[in-house]
Amino acid sequence: MRKLFGLLIAGAVAMPTGLAAQETINLTVASSHPTVVPWVGMIKTHFMAKTDEILAQSGKYKIEWNEAFGGQLYKANATLTSVEEGITDIGWVFSFLEAAKLPLSQASSYAPFSTANPPVQLEVMQELFETNDAFRDEWESHNLKVLGFTGTDMYDIYTKEPINGIDDIDGMKLSAPGVLGNWLRGTGANAVDGALTTFYTDIQTGVSDGVVSLALGVLPTKIYEVAPYIHRFDAGVAYSGAVAINRDTWDGLPEEVQNAMIEAGKYYTDAHGKDLLERHEFALNKMVELGANQDPPVTIKVMPPEERAAWVNKLPDIAGEWASGLEAQGVPAEAFLAAYMDGLRKRGEKPVRDWDK
Repeated sequence: MRKLFGLLIAGAVAMPTGLAAQETINLTVASSHPTVVPWVGMIKTHFMAKTDEILAQSGKYKIEWNEAFGGQLYKANATLTSVEEGITDIGWVFSFLEAAKLPLSQASSYAPFSTANPPVQLEVMQELFETNDAFRDEWESHNLKVLGFTGTDMYDIYTKEPINGIDDIDGMKLSAPGVLGNWLRGTGANAVDGALTTFYTDIQTGVSDGVVSLALGVLPTKIYEVAPYIHRFDAGVAYSGAVAINRDTWDGLPEEVQNAMIEAGKYYTDAHGKDLLERHEFALNKMVELGANQDPPVTIKVMPPEERAAWVNKLPDIAGEWASGLEAQGVPAEAFLAAYMDGLRKRGEKPVRDWDK
């Protein structure tokens, strides 16, 4: 009996400590846009999945995700405040619609036609976030911790009726999200503010005649059904925001979970940039395929380089105006714009217009 008791004690001492109870952490993750929009869907398939994968290695923590995608908690005009105030723990913040609160985040939108390479642009923005205090502070001042960055694929003009060149949009009403309405200045077109979640109805009801938008957003939201004429200007890509977590939530997380999310955020950013680049052509071709039997059918017209140049040259110095306006408010926009453009150029990009000069 004593021998048996001794074996039981020895076995208890040798019991691996890894069998400690796993801690479950409940987090809400939300967005204004549905998961069919690629960068939103990738929050689940890449950011959340990668976080889970990393945490499973030790088994100490498990996240119970409460998903509220597709505007269940808030709409596109409240993406920042909803994370800031803790309405959601984690969410995609749409910087296009937050020009007042995230002024430096608008730099790429005021410098269109600078790059058509999403991975390069996201790399530049991530570098600026790490090295530029003003850029980082404008996010963190809103009680946010940035985990991953988002951008767009190339912008084109989708309309109800065909056009032959940039001169033909004079007098048209074109939907555009927030700050991107500035891309229509000098063209004679009137910008109608909106988002991917409103464009279809706006065009369908005559509020606008078309939209300045991106293939990976138009395809899943089926905007091509009401604006079947796709005019490829390849206007370039833009930085559109970030996946962020409420700072109070962040501060309450164990270090291991924080580290997992930081790694998952970088994975998300890299994968998202590559996805934007690879799927742009696929999305355009898919719209032609899906819209082949509608009336009128979806058609793509590739605009020659001189039309792209004509569009750029019609624009006033929107970058200079933007930068000088912010400088008057004490925001170092001129230096930030130069750093953004230099970041692109040193990576081999050749902007159609040097907005910082």
